[in-house]
Amino acid sequence: MKATIPPPAPPASGRGVAEAALKGFCPGCGTKSLFDGIVRFAPRCRACGLDYSSFNVGDGPAAFLILIVGGLVTGLAITLELAAAPPLWLHLLLWPLVTLAAVLGLLRLAKAALLTLEYRHKAREGRISD
Repeated sequence: MKATIPPPAPPASGRGVAEAALKGFCPGCGTKSLFDGIVRFAPRCRACGLDYSSFNVGDGPAAFLILIVGGLVTGLAITLELAAAPPLWLHLLLWPLVTLAAVLGLLRLAKAALLTLEYRHKAREGRISD
């Protein structure tokens, strides 16, 4: 069965990509139905029926965030160590929690933004034409 992506539509209700991603709006109709969990997409929009599984968000947002958040957390940990020299247990308690919160928060935003951009630009899998 061939998966089809619906024709592109203008941004739902004039919302930008950042606002749509932050609030989890469907790229098709603009209702708040994009997510079914913290970072898991719903199978389809409850209002317009847009099939979210036809979009290929993949692991791109996660890999990108690991590099960005990892670099920022490492820099912050080194800065804290040099400025205040806290005990090791504080580092072991603080940085995994900061990393987890940052990755989960930003992963939701990155996945939603990528799906919204794929919808608006009619992104499809590359094919070689015969």
